[in-house]
Amino acid sequence: MKTFEQLGVSIPEIILPESLDTSTWSVVACDQYTQDRDYWKNVEKTAEGKPSSLNIILPEVYLNDADKSERIEKIRKTMNDYIDGGIFAPPQKECIYVERTTAYGRVRHGLVCAVDLETYEWKPFSKALIRATEATIVERIPPRMEIRRGAPLELPHIMLLVNDPEHSVVEGTGDFVKKSGKAPLYSGNLMQNSGSIRGWAVQSGDELEYMRSALERLAEKNTAPDGSVFLFAVGDGNHSLATAKAVWDEYKAAHPDDTHSRVRYALVEIVNIYDTGLTFEPIHRVVFNAESEALVNALAGKLGGKTTVLDSEKKLEDAVKNSSADFGFVFLKDGKKTYVLMQTDITELAVSRFQPALDEFVQNAPGGHICDENGCRLVKPEIDYIHGSAEVFRLGEKENATGILLPPVAKDSFFATIDGLGPLPRKSFSMGEADEKRFYLECRRLF
Repeated sequence: MKTFEQLGVSIPEIILPESLDTSTWSVVACDQYTQDRDYWKNVEKTAEGKPSSLNIILPEVYLNDADKSERIEKIRKTMNDYIDGGIFAPPQKECIYVERTTAYGRVRHGLVCAVDLETYEWKPFSKALIRATEATIVERIPPRMEIRRGAPLELPHIMLLVNDPEHSVVEGTGDFVKKSGKAPLYSGNLMQNSGSIRGWAVQSGDELEYMRSALERLAEKNTAPDGSVFLFAVGDGNHSLATAKAVWDEYKAAHPDDTHSRVRYALVEIVNIYDTGLTFEPIHRVVFNAESEALVNALAGKLGGKTTVLDSEKKLEDAVKNSSADFGFVFLKDGKKTYVLMQTDITELAVSRFQPALDEFVQNAPGGHICDENGCRLVKPEIDYIHGSAEVFRLGEKENATGILLPPVAKDSFFATIDGLGPLPRKSFSMGEADEKRFYLECRRLF
């Protein structure tokens, strides 16, 4: 029998506000709305004068502001004020089963628990229990370490995925917990019209044993011939988890005898990749300053693709949406909007093959000429990353632009692709819309 520790999981001491108002306490993950200060100003107005997780996190819209150090110092002070000032109820050793209803009516299920950072590795081709899904940008880690290092509390927006088509771990544990009729620990609406949330304690011996047993069975199913187990994939918050590991590595180097410090663990929410409430949206591309037909031909040659010209946006969008490895291109040719479908036989997640080929083209392409009142000049190709097909078609109408539609992310090949090829390229997928991301709610003592 495998213990929670052998499965990379720890039962945390969860801290919640004594009087929890989810509509003012909970705010969306700090890495959302990074170009929208008005969103965060509205959050400040909503939470004004009330205990709120807003006051103990640093929205990344402010990460490069001159007053960052002062903000971090204020966050630390507020954490201590909340701890000492009776804001929180006593810690409870438990996991929490979560049901999050988004503004789109989707219900996503989760299990909040702690994971052992010794079982996580973000570097490519890792055989760790917990692995990154997208490339980690090392330069993003040090600024985040400033926030976590020495912080009295942690609040997670990290979401770990499990490969569980039988819905045994998260949903199964939730069903087991709820069948007794126990009341939720919390229930309420989320600010900015972001839906609602409910959470139940997973605390009794029977409840925790059900969860442990389900995790053990899932680990057995996800064991490779070499004996490695790929149990968790980081869906959201990989740079936060990489930061947590960096802080732990730094701490254990300075305190080699403190092998089971709280800093060794990170609070996360586990979500099933097959959860019916979890949408995986492709992130599309637009390439500027490149000759469109040369781009299409280069990618078709590199990926073994077959190209066909279609006669409408709808036909192109439908063809890509109904595939797992076909791509759509929209651009102007002789002043007329042109739609090209490229069909491929890629069996892995399509973006894992597509992005390297696109990067190679952009790196080697001669670029395009831009002419304005200052004359004409050669401009190198650039890639932008786009959410939503409508924006791809709109940008495809511009001169010197090529909109590219990517196919849906296939959940059934997600884990296998990462296991075989390592982390996916940057901007490979999005787990739902911005306001469907995790909202801060549960806390845990850290330093």
